[in-house]
Amino acid sequence: MEEHNRFLKFIGGKNIFYILLFFILIGIMIFLYTKISFIFHPFNVILSTIAPPVILAFIAYYLLNPIVNLLERFRIKRIWGVILLILGISGALTGLILLTAPAIEAQIKDLVQSFPNYLKQLGKNMTDWVQNSFLGPYYDEGYKWVTDRLVELPELIGSYISNGFQGIQNVASTITTTVVSIITFPFILFFLLKDGKRFQHFVIKIFPPKFRDDTRKILNNIDTQVGSYIQGQIIVATVIGILLFIGYLIIGLDYAFTLAIVAAVTSVVPYLGPTIAIIPAAIIAIVDSPFMLLKLVIVWIAVQFLEGNFVSPNIMGKTMQIHPLTIILVLLIAGNLFGVLGVILGIPGYAIVKVIGAYLFYKFQKRYNKYYGEDRGNYEIDE
Repeated sequence: MEEHNRFLKFIGGKNIFYILLFFILIGIMIFLYTKISFIFHPFNVILSTIAPPVILAFIAYYLLNPIVNLLERFRIKRIWGVILLILGISGALTGLILLTAPAIEAQIKDLVQSFPNYLKQLGKNMTDWVQNSFLGPYYDEGYKWVTDRLVELPELIGSYISNGFQGIQNVASTITTTVVSIITFPFILFFLLKDGKRFQHFVIKIFPPKFRDDTRKILNNIDTQVGSYIQGQIIVATVIGILLFIGYLIIGLDYAFTLAIVAAVTSVVPYLGPTIAIIPAAIIAIVDSPFMLLKLVIVWIAVQFLEGNFVSPNIMGKTMQIHPLTIILVLLIAGNLFGVLGVILGIPGYAIVKVIGAYLFYKFQKRYNKYYGEDRGNYEIDE
């Protein structure tokens, strides 16, 4: 009987029934939502409109907030520090764009025009190789299969045209969302930088006093984890872009600057991003010559070695403490569930879930030690 009472106290006593009732009510609400989800369509539209600029603002907040804090240490009021920082960055970006835009535009335009020819030449080279190899007999059969399927092409084109209006509507909606995000996110960023501490204090006050210390610790841990990841990953991606640009210049690869920018942008997504970035560079190198491809591989291996052994360990540190296999699985699952946005935000989202889960497990360990530690052995807890 005593063991039974101790177990009830360990799982929460009578409160466990209220907790179970709470989860049952959540389940009922989810079930009802699936049946009447059309009622919430306006809320989904509002959320999808607000989410992009808010996400952009939070990313910029984690990048710029340390600078604002540094300005405060020099006795510059926070609001003036935020205004000076935003004006300074806006001016620097405007000047950089004005100086580099013509050269970048010309290179990108040339690459866009030339890339189909690179693909065509690559296809021709592969066709010649296949026809002259042991796969030659199968090539004719494959070519015949493709030719037969071309008969179905008019029907496929008709189906695509019938869905064209929906596609145009989606493109227009995407463009509108992008424009709205670009215009509104600086205002959201301004108030985040100005009143970020007040926002956290407001969130904590929503919770009952009993849970405020736990909430404060969780929010501080989330702030540290997500902030460190965003700052570190963007710095790492920038360094990768610079290293690749230098490497591409050394080996004489065409469109070095544009390909380095592509690599820097995609490297924001760990592991998958650099793999995607190498594809256009590899296509250009293959068409140029096998020797250029070999030089590209050497540059890529060198950059990955430097990034993995020197750049990431010193910039990222061990803040995230996520195994590479876990990162890949999170990216695959998040990308499948939420598309490109899931790939970009998958790791920060996982970091938030991990912080909450780790804190709940910490509370579980303390509770176990309280009720079972004396006769069953204590958890070793890192305070």
